[in-house]
Amino acid sequence: MPVYDHDQALPRLVDALRSTGLTCWLVDDGSGAPCAQAVQQLCDENQEWLRRLRLERNEGKGGAVFAGLRAAQAAGFTHAVQIDADLQHDPSRIGEFVAAAERHPAAVINGVPQYDASVPAVRLHGRRITTVLVWLNTLSLQIADAMCGFRLYPIAPAVALDDRVRIGRRMEFDADIIVRLFWAGTPVINLPTPVTYPADGVSHFRMLRDNLRMTGLHFRLFAGMLIRLPRLLPRRLAGKAP
Repeated sequence: MPVYDHDQALPRLVDALRSTGLTCWLVDDGSGAPCAQAVQQLCDENQEWLRRLRLERNEGKGGAVFAGLRAAQAAGFTHAVQIDADLQHDPSRIGEFVAAAERHPAAVINGVPQYDASVPAVRLHGRRITTVLVWLNTLSLQIADAMCGFRLYPIAPAVALDDRVRIGRRMEFDADIIVRLFWAGTPVINLPTPVTYPADGVSHFRMLRDNLRMTGLHFRLFAGMLIRLPRLLPRRLAGKAP
C-alpha cells in the first residue's frame, strides 16, 4: 500500500486489512512527520503481519508500489495486491482478487470500479477517456479500466518490466504499467469492485499537472503501439493474445 500523508485514514484501513490474514507493507512515500509516525506506530502494534518501508523522498505512487513489489519479492512472495490508502476501495474484497489469482496465476487481476454517487463527474469522464485511449493503444478491449489502484500483480513480470522500461512513477503509473504488461504478454483479468470517494478522503491528484502527465503518457503509448503495429495487428485480427 503506497502511503503519502494518509495518517487519518490509516488506522481504519489497517483494521480492515487485519482480517485478510496477509502480510502487508505500508510504503511510506516520503510522508511528513505525522504520517510517518502513524505508520511506525501501526507497524509496531502489528508486527506479526504489518511491515514498514520508508522512502526518504517522495517518489510518487509508482515508485512506492515498485518498492513494495521488490520488498515482497525479496521476502519470497510471488504475487502482491496493490490497494490505495485513501479508503476508496473495500479491503474485504481482497479475497476475491486472491481467488482470481489462484485461478489465473499468470495474470494481472485488474479492479474495475463500480462507482457510487460520490464519484466526481470530472474524474469519471476523465477515466472514460483514458479507457478508450488504452483500447486504442492496445488494439484490444481487454483492459476494462486502466486507472484503478486496486489490483493484484504477479510480481516477477512486473519487476522485470520495470528493469527494462522506465514506468511512470506518478499518477500515470496505473495506466502505464497495465498497458506495458499487456504488451509484454501478461493476461489481464477484470474484476468489478466497488469504489467510493470518502468525503474526508485525501487526494493528491492535481488537475493541470496530472492531466498533462496523462496526456504525455498517451502520446508515448500511442507511439509504442505504432511501433508494435506490424506485429500486433495480424494477431488481433486472428484473435490471438498479445
